[in-house]
Amino acid sequence: MASEVEKKAVFDIDSAKEVVQELRASFVAGKTKDYEWRRTQLKAMLKMMDENEPQIVAALRDDLSKPELESSIYEIAMLKNSCKLALKKMKHWMMPEKAKTSLATFPSSAEIVSEPLGVVLVISAWNYPLLLSLDPVIGAIAAGNAIVLKPSEISPATASLLAKLVANYMDSSCIKVVEGAVPETTALLEQKWDKIMYTGNGRIGRIVMAAAAKHLTPVVLELGGKCPVIVDSGINLQVATRRIIAGKWGCNNGQACISPDYIITTKDYAVELVDSFKCELERFYGKNPLESKDLSRVVNSNHFARLLKLLDEDKVSSKIVYGGERDKSNLKIAPTILLDVPQDSLIMNEEIFGPLLPIITIDKVEDSFDLINSGTKPLAAYMFTNNKKLKEKFVEKVSAGGLVINDTTVHLAEPTLPFGGVGDSGMGAYHGKFSFDTFSHKKAVLYRSFAGDAPLRYPPYTNGKLRLLKALLGGSILGIIRALMGWSKA
Repeated sequence: MASEVEKKAVFDIDSAKEVVQELRASFVAGKTKDYEWRRTQLKAMLKMMDENEPQIVAALRDDLSKPELESSIYEIAMLKNSCKLALKKMKHWMMPEKAKTSLATFPSSAEIVSEPLGVVLVISAWNYPLLLSLDPVIGAIAAGNAIVLKPSEISPATASLLAKLVANYMDSSCIKVVEGAVPETTALLEQKWDKIMYTGNGRIGRIVMAAAAKHLTPVVLELGGKCPVIVDSGINLQVATRRIIAGKWGCNNGQACISPDYIITTKDYAVELVDSFKCELERFYGKNPLESKDLSRVVNSNHFARLLKLLDEDKVSSKIVYGGERDKSNLKIAPTILLDVPQDSLIMNEEIFGPLLPIITIDKVEDSFDLINSGTKPLAAYMFTNNKKLKEKFVEKVSAGGLVINDTTVHLAEPTLPFGGVGDSGMGAYHGKFSFDTFSHKKAVLYRSFAGDAPLRYPPYTNGKLRLLKALLGGSILGIIRALMGWSKA
């Protein structure tokens, strides 16, 4: 009997097919397109977070030892803000946008109608398992889609809680959570979706994209990369250092896709910068940061071993100027600064995604742009400077998903800015109205009446018709007059 129950609980390709069929039936029936349905679901999500904040904080603590402040602010509060913005702006977002028409279709009017794509799949990441799961879902709901959410199995407590809460608070005929690991994700990727959004690493991103290609399904890939921080001299070094620390160790202990990955500064300024880090890190996390309650742990033993491999490489271990302590039993690594790490080391050739921060030194700050551009395009890049020309060059020369000057990671909190990658760091963007647009099809609509039916477009074709049609398509009043007078060449 027990084996039969287990057998039924297996989520395979047939199970995935049934889920998609159920959701597609709800979508085809028009349930998700209704404004009231969208509003009700977003309000239900707000209620879900309000009523379950302690349970959410506890799940994040179980998965990552995430401090309560980080859980409450960077996951729950940011999600609430996304919900509230969508509720406030959604009716306006749904309205058709007027579009101008030309002489070529005169008399006519036109508009752009946002319509939902259909049934979408959201595959989220383990590092911000609530935010990165539900933030895309908010956009998908606002746009009027049916949704399957696949949370990461690497954060099992949060994934399990999400499945329970979404089932209890939201419309299960249109929004479902599927738990599981590789087999379940594979079963889902075998299905035909109207869009897939994946947050994670490039290796899995390629698998998702290949699976989507079989069905010509569009994808949004939120990946990562090595996010650089350029530090110029002549700045408020204490503020700069604190903001780098907040974006690195204060964001899940470096386990964030937009976390500073390495620093570039001049040889003359490096020692002063390192001293500032030592002072501020001790101020924030104490003399024994492994005991600090304000640092998340490394998510699991595999990632812990991966980080130690980067740190203990022969050519790297001697470059540690601060930190380096580790506690294997609690999966903790102290904030670690490394100076003048070789460019061909492992730590400089893969995304770190942890509490290690190398500093690379150069002769001139301007040299940093070529250094960044010699690698793949990062999800974010940061610069600290008071030099106006350097700011302009940074914006002009560095290609990244997003740029921040004189801070780190805070662009994530601005819903008026698109959040997404470029090149190897991803494709597509979301947040605010960009989330709504990501999960919408922009349908072009042109309206004409039966009046003004010109014979120009119909056979028999003549040189006169050709002249006039060229002038009409060219949009020049003078050209039209010349064509009517027979003054232009066919």
